[in-house]
Amino acid sequence: MLTPFNKPGRFWRGNLHTHSTRSDGQQSPEEVCRVYRAAGYDFLCVSDHFTSTNGFPITDTRPYRTDPFITLIGAELHTQQHMMELGNLWHLLAVGLPFEFAPTVPEETGSQLAQRALDAGAFVLAAHPQWFGMTDADYLSLGQIHGLEIFNATVAELNDTSDSSYMLDTLLMRGQRPFARASDDAHFDPNTCERLMGWVMIKSETLEPDALLTALKAGDYYSSTGSSIIDLQVVPGERLTVRCTPVDHIFVLGRPAEYQNVGEQGITEAEFNLADWRSPYVRVVIRDQHNRRAWSNPIWLSEE
Repeated sequence: MLTPFNKPGRFWRGNLHTHSTRSDGQQSPEEVCRVYRAAGYDFLCVSDHFTSTNGFPITDTRPYRTDPFITLIGAELHTQQHMMELGNLWHLLAVGLPFEFAPTVPEETGSQLAQRALDAGAFVLAAHPQWFGMTDADYLSLGQIHGLEIFNATVAELNDTSDSSYMLDTLLMRGQRPFARASDDAHFDPNTCERLMGWVMIKSETLEPDALLTALKAGDYYSSTGSSIIDLQVVPGERLTVRCTPVDHIFVLGRPAEYQNVGEQGITEAEFNLADWRSPYVRVVIRDQHNRRAWSNPIWLSEE
């Protein structure tokens, strides 16, 4: 079965959710890019809040691209008045937006905003679902967006609602096929440590914006807070094999209460028997002794 791990290219490390002084961040776009470039990241999206208060910014980071560091163009989109089921405004991450993307209008709904971003060619995800109480009904109303944030570092610092695995699993159980993504959502608050904590590893043949965006839309990436998935191979009805950096747990998860796991200090590989696996999908989570994790995207075992 084809996974990102047996496609051509290499993995590139990047963050797709962060903020600058163009919205509510505390560092300039240039400084934000410098920090991630100096930390060894290959790419970054400065996703400032696309609101009237901030002048509807789509931050132009192209001047800060330096070989081999590139930037993607995007924003965090919000409705003006339309609320989610539990009473909070929508937060949608859109990567690959055109600079001429039109401002929101007061009557625009979350689903209309999401569709506009999709029609504009963006990779669209629901931001920090746990933090703002997004329900599965909210998510389903957005149509064919690409997925959700499974980990958000800013929320980990603010209120310990960083992990949105519950939403991913609920949607998978309902037959949806969302991707998951970890991110910093860094605002460069000097009192917190929300940067360089969550990222994606995108498999692509080149470090070019269009190639990365195509890979994102195909789900050719995994997410991490420190652990690395080196290889993941699946033979449906037979086995799943994982190789990774040293961890203490490797989990294979499926539909409700269906799972396998291996727990062993410093383990770097494992094989799981799928002969009796009933779930139509699998997803892999690895976790080391410092609670640093990596998440694969869900892998569907058939096209039916």
